[in-house]
Amino acid sequence: MNDSQVAVPEPSKEVRQWAMLCHFAAFLGLVFPFGSLIGPLILWQIKKDMHPFINDQGKEALNFQITVAIAWMVCMVLGFVVIGFLLMGVLVIGALVLTIIAGIKANKGIAYRYPLTWRPVE
Repeated sequence: MNDSQVAVPEPSKEVRQWAMLCHFAAFLGLVFPFGSLIGPLILWQIKKDMHPFINDQGKEALNFQITVAIAWMVCMVLGFVVIGFLLMGVLVIGALVLTIIAGIKANKGIAYRYPLTWRPVE
């Protein structure tokens, strides 16, 4: 290890599980409206001070769900010209797959970054 590298301890099992749950909380959107935004937001706010890894992954999960919500609204508008319905399907499948990947990575202690995500929460 050279001078510019710093050893970062691996997050504990509990920390990794909370980080994973920050991502998986988005599935609350399947239960009630805006649950995909509210779930990660509440979990992140409650647990962000517990560990920097949870704070990082909670913000990432929230930013991704904000991006998905905006994309969903664009798809709804584009639904008037039919292509929006096709894009909604792609968006749902993409969000589902990326959320599962992120949760699995977080549970392994790997900080996941969603592709094509706007990050308003820093």
